[in-house]
Amino acid sequence: MNPLSSTPVSTYDDSSTAVQRNRVLRNTYWLLALSMVPTVLGAWIGVSTGLSRAMSPGIGLVVFMVGAFGFMFAIEKTKNSAAGVPMLLAFTFFMGLMLSRLVGSVLGLANGANLIMTAFAGTGAIFLGMASLSSVIKRDLSSMGKFLFIGAIMLLVAGIANIFLQSSALMITLAVLAIGIFSAFILYDLKRVQDGHETNYITATLGVYLSLYNVFQSLLALLGIFGSRDE
Repeated sequence: MNPLSSTPVSTYDDSSTAVQRNRVLRNTYWLLALSMVPTVLGAWIGVSTGLSRAMSPGIGLVVFMVGAFGFMFAIEKTKNSAAGVPMLLAFTFFMGLMLSRLVGSVLGLANGANLIMTAFAGTGAIFLGMASLSSVIKRDLSSMGKFLFIGAIMLLVAGIANIFLQSSALMITLAVLAIGIFSAFILYDLKRVQDGHETNYITATLGVYLSLYNVFQSLLALLGIFGSRDE
């Protein structure tokens, strides 16, 4: 065996792996940016038509759960095919429609447009912070996954319960917790791509998009609650 041959091969393998990780990360960022277009379009159509507000909270929850989980299942099935990206973009349009009830309520406030822009800016700042942090942290964050998943499930259950309880205090508490948990999810998902644990950019985009969606929704809910009290 030539002792000199192992070094170039190892260097090549490391280089090709780094290129692949950077490609997945770059595609994730591009697709994430693209996914904002159908989300905004869906929210605008939902507000304009009143489609989301026409549904009762119970029916809205059923439509959201069936639609969201149905889309996520379809995205995972098509993530390695040409249908993966269109399926993801269709999902983000649906999520925009579901967001329109909250957006419409906030727009009804005197400073509603400013509150929406503030929530958008806050979400962007959190994303930039977590993205920067993911590139700096060297340790493996895989162990965070199960704790974040448990936290997300608990938030979901408590959120469903609050549809019937209608507790403002619980809503504020859940919104604050959601911002913390899903901000950590952004860090976790981006770090998985950078460490090579996630190699499919469609799956990576789906995870980060859901976290951004929940952060924005929670920020907007908080701003809407306190904004309405200031009037």
